[in-house]
Amino acid sequence: MVFSSLLFLFLFLPAVLAIYFLSPWRMKNMILFASSLLFYAWGEPVYIVLMLISTVTDYVFGLLLSKPGLSEWKRKMIVASSISVNIGLLSYFKYADFLIDSINALLGTSIPLTDLPLPIGISFYTFQSISYIIDIYRGTAKAQRNWLDFATFVALFPQLVAGPIVQYSSVSEQIRHRTVSLELFAEGVRRFSVGLAKKVLLANNIGLLWDNISSANPGTLPVLMAWIGIIAFAFQIYFDFSGYSDMAIGLGLMFGFRFNENFNRPYAANSITDFWRRWHISLGTWFRDYLYIPLGGNRRGLAVQLRNIGIVWLLTGIWHGASWNFLLWGLYFGVILALEKTVLLRLLRRLPGWIGHLYALFFILIGWVLFAFEDLSVTGSFFKALFGFNGQPLWDQETLYLMYTNAVLLVILVFASVIKTGKTNLGPRMAFMKLGWHAALLLLSVAYLVDATFNPFLYFRF
Repeated sequence: MVFSSLLFLFLFLPAVLAIYFLSPWRMKNMILFASSLLFYAWGEPVYIVLMLISTVTDYVFGLLLSKPGLSEWKRKMIVASSISVNIGLLSYFKYADFLIDSINALLGTSIPLTDLPLPIGISFYTFQSISYIIDIYRGTAKAQRNWLDFATFVALFPQLVAGPIVQYSSVSEQIRHRTVSLELFAEGVRRFSVGLAKKVLLANNIGLLWDNISSANPGTLPVLMAWIGIIAFAFQIYFDFSGYSDMAIGLGLMFGFRFNENFNRPYAANSITDFWRRWHISLGTWFRDYLYIPLGGNRRGLAVQLRNIGIVWLLTGIWHGASWNFLLWGLYFGVILALEKTVLLRLLRRLPGWIGHLYALFFILIGWVLFAFEDLSVTGSFFKALFGFNGQPLWDQETLYLMYTNAVLLVILVFASVIKTGKTNLGPRMAFMKLGWHAALLLLSVAYLVDATFNPFLYFRF
């Protein structure tokens, strides 16, 4: 089940909200947990067991870690054991076949693949469970004694399958004590409607253009069509993922949770460093807090800092998928970020701002080519198309047709990706107009879904 479906919008969500608000406070976490299991089971009932095993394991590890009088060695062993179990489960289901396939290709063996489907959301809830154990170890959070409350944190359906990645220390108080108000609920509805519109009106429509271009042989693409294609993909993945994050944050507000922001106009960045402070913020924050800083961050000299950047971005690439293109994508950005730390940022600060924006956009788009194609031979051919090495013209009639028919959409996408949004003090008339605008977005999104056949969600595979 996905947020951008009629089933979720008109059956699941209204039923859960009604039961949640009609129930006494002591029942609310149980209702959220049960509804989260139903939400997850709709697509993958078998893998509920896997999530419950992970939840019980980390609950027990958290209790063990909170015992008084434990030696530092025992505390570290508990943390190491928890991380090993979580990463072990994630690695088996996400990376086993990739590893087997690589061994077979390298050694000429015929080890059979597991052919296990990837459990939805495992990359997200695994990182959340690890944050719980580490937060207890560091003393920034207390172990949750109530298993139901901890299970609600792990399984919470608004952010279960695609984030934002919620660190336990940021919501530990909200699990037991949170406020629900009409104003907060209205803000949640507003945020959800914006996210839904991003997903179904913007991401899905530009996704059709990318689907059309990416399905063609890249060796036959004119240069301009290849660039239009990767720009379309860049917009699709941004509005797809940020739209889903907005919906998750909005749903959290409806139930009284305040999740941290996950995007901040990333395509307005003036460097790659700036881009990664704005894109998938919860993932970047997680790697910073639980890997980069513990490895030493930038406190032990330049050589160690560059090593740490390399490790973080190697793992960032692998986190996104079990394929060589994701590994290369992570290393690609790791190299650029290392260069920015040593040389490029100082140079960019001396140049006009628009040069920094063009520089960032160019290397972001090149990165999306690595991200978009798992077949590296297709990646290579698409790069040739971008720079005119396939012997194709700069454009053809189809290119001009695609530009003409998608011009308005592209203008809207550019505007929507860089505009600042936020709550402001509005007068009654403006507040009413804003309410009407969000109601219109919601109605348009629903109307689109009624007839839509193209409604993918890109980050489900991660």
